Amino acid sequence: GKRVVIMSQDPENNVADRGFRIVGVYRAKLSSLEETFVYGGLAPLQALLGVPGEVSEIAMAGADYRQVGPLYEKASAVFGMDLEVLPWTELDTYLGMMLTIMDGFVLVWVVVIFLALSFGLVNTLMMAVFERIREIGLMQALGMKPSAILYQMLLESLMLLALGLLLGNALAIATIIPVRDGIDISAVAEGMEMMGASSVLYPALKLKDLLMANSVVIVLGILTSLLPAWRASQY
Repeated sequence: GKRVVIMSQDPENNVADRGFRIVGVYRAKLSSLEETFVYGGLAPLQALLGVPGEVSEIAMAGADYRQVGPLYEKASAVFGMDLEVLPWTELDTYLGMMLTIMDGFVLVWVVVIFLALSFGLVNTLMMAVFERIREIGLMQALGMKPSAILYQMLLESLMLLALGLLLGNALAIATIIPVRDGIDISAVAEGMEMMGASSVLYPALKLKDLLMANSVVIVLGILTSLLPAWRASQY
């Protein structure tokens, strides 16, 4: 019921203002949005800006906010001659930059964690080699070439990695499915809102991230297995 005055700029950069009557308030997931956006009727807002029958912006939402390239290319091909088409990363450069930094941080974190785990793998394989010295010597006595022993050790390491990845992926899926409807972290809601995030997190297992993690594990696992396999082939 109260009356407020909305001030903006028209296409000629002149100050435009008009009084509006409040008919309702809304609650958003982020309280910062409640302080940023005001919703009004189309015709009164067009009259305020002096653009009858026109709009200033059209927002298009795609299936994946990270993969906006295909939608951006289609929109540019259709509207690019008459309208300015921009992806959201250019409209909100701060959030786009933060997302890129976070992706890089997660990648570095994953590599560091897997490097630390690779030392455990090297230790396990080295102990396995030391415990099988007699077996390796017997295989060489029977005519097995050192290169064949090397490949055998690498194959065993690959099978060990595959088993670990299978169990790890199954555990990841089993733990994410029960909480896919959201995790309430309202205790730190204010800090999350400063980063443009909601107080409810929705875990999701992306195929791209799954493939990246598995690839990093396999590559680092094979590299760390070279030393124990080489030591086994030298007995």
